[in-house]
Amino acid sequence: MSGTNGKFGGVRLLIFDLDGTLIDSKLDLALAVNATIEYMGRPALAHETIYSFVGRGAPMLVRRALGEGVADEEVDKGLAFFLSYYRAHMLDHTVPYPGVREGLELLNRHSMAVLTNKPVRFSEGILAGLGLAKYFRFVYGGNSFPTKKPDPIGVNVLLRDLDVAPREAMMVGDSDVDVLTARNSGAWACGVSYGLGVEGMRAHPPDLMLASLVELPVHLG
Repeated sequence: MSGTNGKFGGVRLLIFDLDGTLIDSKLDLALAVNATIEYMGRPALAHETIYSFVGRGAPMLVRRALGEGVADEEVDKGLAFFLSYYRAHMLDHTVPYPGVREGLELLNRHSMAVLTNKPVRFSEGILAGLGLAKYFRFVYGGNSFPTKKPDPIGVNVLLRDLDVAPREAMMVGDSDVDVLTARNSGAWACGVSYGLGVEGMRAHPPDLMLASLVELPVHLG
């Protein structure tokens, strides 16, 4: 196994991030954020700016989009609008990244789960709408537990429920949040280079970096 010396051969559980890893959702997220901040009386943001806010859950996304010093009451109002708008438009432009369907099919002998900071019902709805839900035994979102990634609680629950040791699990994601989640739980970290958070992974490099999910099976043996 090129460059890995078989060290991932014991992996039994693959835990995937959603946005930026399995699905290209950035345009729908940006449009929903701009609809929200315009509703709140603020000027629209460049899409690239919004993309840099993605990854730590909807409340943080809305808070960052509304700007520094925003009151909690405004965040709550904006979040309610954002969730309503996004629920109606979350599949307008969102698609799986190239290689995702093929990669998941090749990886299907492993147990697979999704752990995202996106609200769980949105995550389940998108996976079902794109025909990807069948690959995953569990889908956990940012509101499934008291804390979000990079807290390891979601990984720890999956390890317990599937009777898997930390070094038998791999977190696959596109950002430093996912790498840190893996580190905090003792799992392996795999990064994808096509997502939204490559810059963050320069400071927190994963154990393995892929350009496509179809490259992963050869590393797992």
